[in-house]
Amino acid sequence: MLHSIALAGSVIALVLVLGQWNDKPSFRFYPLLFLDHQAVFFKVMIIVAWIFALIHVKVLKYDFPPEFNAILIATVAGLNLLTMSTHLLTIYLCLELISISSYLLVAISPYKKAAEGGLKYLLFGAASSAVMLYGISFIYGLTGTLDITNEAMTAGLLNNSNLVITVTILLTLAGLLFKLSLVPFHVWTPDVYEAAPTPLVSFLSVAPKAAVILVLMRLASVLPSQYFPVLGGVALISITIGNVGALWQSNARRLLAYSSIAQAGYLVVGIAAYSRFGFETAVFYTAAYLVINMAAFFLIDLLQPKATTELSAFEGLGKNNIWISGVLTVIMVALAGLPPTVGFTSKWLIFSALWDSYHDQGFPWMLWLLIGGILNAAVALAYYLRLPYLLFFKNTNQATLPSHDGFSGKVIAGFFLAAIILLFFNPEWIMKWISAF
Repeated sequence: MLHSIALAGSVIALVLVLGQWNDKPSFRFYPLLFLDHQAVFFKVMIIVAWIFALIHVKVLKYDFPPEFNAILIATVAGLNLLTMSTHLLTIYLCLELISISSYLLVAISPYKKAAEGGLKYLLFGAASSAVMLYGISFIYGLTGTLDITNEAMTAGLLNNSNLVITVTILLTLAGLLFKLSLVPFHVWTPDVYEAAPTPLVSFLSVAPKAAVILVLMRLASVLPSQYFPVLGGVALISITIGNVGALWQSNARRLLAYSSIAQAGYLVVGIAAYSRFGFETAVFYTAAYLVINMAAFFLIDLLQPKATTELSAFEGLGKNNIWISGVLTVIMVALAGLPPTVGFTSKWLIFSALWDSYHDQGFPWMLWLLIGGILNAAVALAYYLRLPYLLFFKNTNQATLPSHDGFSGKVIAGFFLAAIILLFFNPEWIMKWISAF
């Protein structure tokens, strides 16, 4: 009953948020929250992820403690507030609400590994949160304001040396990098992704990233130009570590965890490009990644319901589950960034924005970031295509082949397949919304 109430509430929330699209951009609780088209678009993405997480739980009949729905609602509330935050105090408080709710969600799961995953999540989260608060105190000391819409923040920071500015920016970004699973705050990701139940991992892998990407964009308008090479450097290191780490994984969810570290790096590349086109491509990439990643977790769960998802367990499943395995193959191709999927379109747009910015601004680090990103996209093929290879080209050694044969699961898989391919041919469906920001 609680689950049905949460599902009905999530649909009502989506309708209410869509109704805000025509509202005039304005402050709510000046200067703490600001509602504009960007905030509404990201809120829609977060609520869609929430709705799908609830559907995932229902289709695969997960049995969570009753607190699960309430804590998930608290997480979504924090994410929605974070998309509107224009003040470092509200950004920090929203991140804390999201983090504490996430720790609880991971820890209350009925799995032995969940306690270990939850504890690692908590320890890394507490450390990154403390570092971020230290950075925010630096900003307040140097500028006298926490309002990121106030020009005094930029002016105050520019009065200092490059070293002071860079250190302050790095410290302040700590909490945001933790939520994005970016280096050096990425260590918790594989353990949490492996320990927590798949619907929860699916939600936590996309929704917090969407909200944080918008915060990084808002900070781009006020923090000095040193902000962009710092972001570019973090992005390139994260993409490389994520891709290299994924090559050695023997568990599907751990593989997707390292994949998400790399994908988060690509998300940040659009912001590091420092142009309107770059920001638009980052938003498009976020929307595409949300669809692709949630689809990947859902289909892995359909093939191996509520399992530990060792890669060896997927051997030969493609012959018995042709439809689900075929759609999962397309999704892996999309994560790798190959046509004809929206994954190719989003990577193409990101690299195009970076190339344009390099031509316009001439910063050498942008060229290195572009070369590193393209080379890493080639490396990623090695592990993204492993799952399709195991499904179709390996013979199974198992006596029984567990899978969820429900009609609803196959319909949802078809919906994802249609979305991923149609958005490749018609990216303007999303871009026309983004260009209205």
